Amino acid sequence: MELFHSFKADIRGIEPPARFNNPFHYKPHPLSILAADEVKAYIKESRLLDGEGKMFGVLVVRDAVGRIGYLAAFSGLLDGRSVHRGFVPPVFDFQNPDGYFKREEQNISDINARVAAVCASQEYREAEEHLNSARVQAESELARLREENRLAKIARDKMRGEGALAPEAEAALVRESQHRKAELKRETKMWSDKIAEASKRFEAYSRVVNSLKEERSRRSAALQEWLFGQFQMLSARGERRSLLKIFQDTRGAIPPAGAGECAAPKLLQYAYEKGLSPLSMAEFWLGAPPVGELRREGCFYGSCKGKCEPILGFMLDGLEVEKSSLEDAGERFTDIPILYEDDWIVVVDKPSGMLSVPGRVGGRSVQDWIVCHFGREDILVAHRLDMSTSGLLVAAKGGGVLKALQSLFARRMVRKCYTALLSSVPASREGEISLPLSPDYMNRPRQMVDKLFGKEAITLYKVVSTQQYNGRECAVVQLQPVTGRTHQLRVHCACGEGLDAPIVGDELYGSPEGRLMLHASSIAFEHPVTGQLIHIESDAQRLFIDNEQIKYDEKE
Repeated sequence: MELFHSFKADIRGIEPPARFNNPFHYKPHPLSILAADEVKAYIKESRLLDGEGKMFGVLVVRDAVGRIGYLAAFSGLLDGRSVHRGFVPPVFDFQNPDGYFKREEQNISDINARVAAVCASQEYREAEEHLNSARVQAESELARLREENRLAKIARDKMRGEGALAPEAEAALVRESQHRKAELKRETKMWSDKIAEASKRFEAYSRVVNSLKEERSRRSAALQEWLFGQFQMLSARGERRSLLKIFQDTRGAIPPAGAGECAAPKLLQYAYEKGLSPLSMAEFWLGAPPVGELRREGCFYGSCKGKCEPILGFMLDGLEVEKSSLEDAGERFTDIPILYEDDWIVVVDKPSGMLSVPGRVGGRSVQDWIVCHFGREDILVAHRLDMSTSGLLVAAKGGGVLKALQSLFARRMVRKCYTALLSSVPASREGEISLPLSPDYMNRPRQMVDKLFGKEAITLYKVVSTQQYNGRECAVVQLQPVTGRTHQLRVHCACGEGLDAPIVGDELYGSPEGRLMLHASSIAFEHPVTGQLIHIESDAQRLFIDNEQIKYDEKE
């Protein structure tokens, strides 16, 4: 089979996974890593990437006679083409120049050209300029008349206020007022007629343009709907379903542009069609990152949720798939250290791998633990830490204290410090990072640097030491967030304009490697009730202890 790649390396000592990995949260299996390395070498040798960045994927499979190999794919187009030797084909190749999609796409382009030609014609421009000129003149002339009438009224009122007027004088003032009102009415009617005439002339052309635009919109929507209908996705059970049906059933909406063209759906579709059994998969980035996005050369990433979550949810039905880390998050932690408590607040030392508050998917959160431990429903977490981040978390006893604490956070009156282990040593020892952030809507919960529409995000940093970790020199840094944006510290560390050194274990912005090495190590604030300065610290040494060895009471 041409696209079934046998491993060049000896894999006899590598045990295949018992379950297929969750495509959104995973640590790459050794077989996936080997397959990715071979694809990376091929890409480099063939020079398929010329400055363009691209997401690639590998799917480790077993064929009908028990041989283990892998398939390779890329997302979207590579070098402007949908088909390349050695990579699985698209689910539906709409790039075929003789196909319906390209023909209809050309028809839509022709409409665009017709719209542009009408708008660029001398007649259209003259009609538009005549209409705009009439509107501007009308506004100017009528404004001038209204101002003259206003001043004339002031003068008449002044004359009347200086004493009784003779009947003839009063009659003259009344006639002047009536004349001015009539003149304004005549001018208003005259300009209204001129504008109507100019509008009529211009509308003769604009109707043509609007009609063409409506046709373009209608044909574009129909073409998109037709296209998504051609993507007939396969599930592990052998069921076929169109992208339209998948997204209507899961999100009640049409698919976003590019749905079905990512590496993961391509790989699974080809495997099912050829009778191959999927064992594990991984997706990785090669080349320059997209503007604002944090994608690093050679790093593994989870599948995008905006496009792929509904598709893969259908396609994986029938496979034994590992649970998402969110589904049983925190279940093994039966006790959490309480570092401070009084009548109004509680500060706990949150473990890595536990949600701060209940999530959509499930799992036991710190909030759940607090309610159970204290037997009170009114003790509520006042802020949040990422599930993978460990450290200090503050909760309030009662709604009034909660509001007061949240106000302190909102007004930036809480001083927080984090300790992180970076995957390399930054060029600068200390400083400030200011990079605005906004959500990456197609890849939630990822954030991206957005200098046009992002919200202000500022972090102070200081390298406190360097040390060897997993065979490389890493930096221990203190991070002080001035603002509190989602994933702010993780993005500011990973971004090339920031520290250009992802936090070790950051599967979103770096590489999966055990736990996320980020710990909320100190917090200071004025007590919302007593006014006392509260300053609490937590030992960050747990970053260098395997997560399984942390001395919390855990379920066996």
